Amino acid sequence: MLAPLLSLTLLAAPPPVRCVALAPHFEGEATAAELAQNLNEIKDLGANLVMVVVQWAQVDVTSDTLGPYEWGTDDAKVRAVIAHARAVGLDVLVFPIVKLARIEPGQWRGTLSPRDRGRWWAAYERFILHYARLGAEAGAGWLSVGSELGTLEADEPRWRQLIAAVRGVFRGQLIYSANWDHFQHVGFWDALDAVGLNAYHPITSRDGATTLDLTRAWRGIRRWLLAWHAWIPRPLLFTEMGYPSVEGGARRPYHYGAETPPDMGEQARAYAAFIDTWRDQPGVAGACVWIWTGRGGFEDKGYMPRGKPAEALLRAWFRE
Repeated sequence: MLAPLLSLTLLAAPPPVRCVALAPHFEGEATAAELAQNLNEIKDLGANLVMVVVQWAQVDVTSDTLGPYEWGTDDAKVRAVIAHARAVGLDVLVFPIVKLARIEPGQWRGTLSPRDRGRWWAAYERFILHYARLGAEAGAGWLSVGSELGTLEADEPRWRQLIAAVRGVFRGQLIYSANWDHFQHVGFWDALDAVGLNAYHPITSRDGATTLDLTRAWRGIRRWLLAWHAWIPRPLLFTEMGYPSVEGGARRPYHYGAETPPDMGEQARAYAAFIDTWRDQPGVAGACVWIWTGRGGFEDKGYMPRGKPAEALLRAWFRE
């Protein structure tokens, strides 16, 4: 049996990434001062990286064109966010996401099936190169070349062509963010600087699971995930990690529109389980928390940790 390509110990790269996501377009008409305040709060948590989420849109899963849209991410706002992040000492990960204007049941960006694949790839390359240039000009240190595009991950030559084009204009670290249940299908990890994986793994099948229950579940996931990662010569970065503060948030962490009652305790227990499982893990670069957007507080059912027990857990972890 062949040995792993690299020792996980050798892959560890201090300091660990302590990252929080911010989506300027989610903030609607937020002023530059309000976005700056969010960045100040992210810095105060102890973060060293902010993920700036940006979007272009296509009509549906069969569309073969995509581009900026009316309520999408404004370039001037993105530049201002990056400038303020850099001014307060945060590095920046520019994180482009494909938005669908129309979604049928069972559809999302992981099920894209463009009518003309070549035309779609040409449009997608324009999308990524646009933000590669913007990120390079603004001083971002990281860029994602894609997120959760499961049905298109088999187009390996296209991905390698895109990554090579991006490296021509962006000198920072490149990642791709795979879905939590589809990362083994990606064949181009070696062309990137880190393995990106979102962490929306269901960690319980029932309500009321204890922190110990959730930690045991995460440790089981850790065993097989690290066994796979031992063969990938790149550090692992959890590009999205978070839980909505609702009953069932640990059962379906990816379900952001749940109609169940708010539950700050379940969110906190899920955070505690993740932190206990993954802190100081060799070969794991760190994690990006989803997301510092929204009001927060005990009436908020979203992912935002502000004003919830999860915030204190994050602050302690980030400041270790």
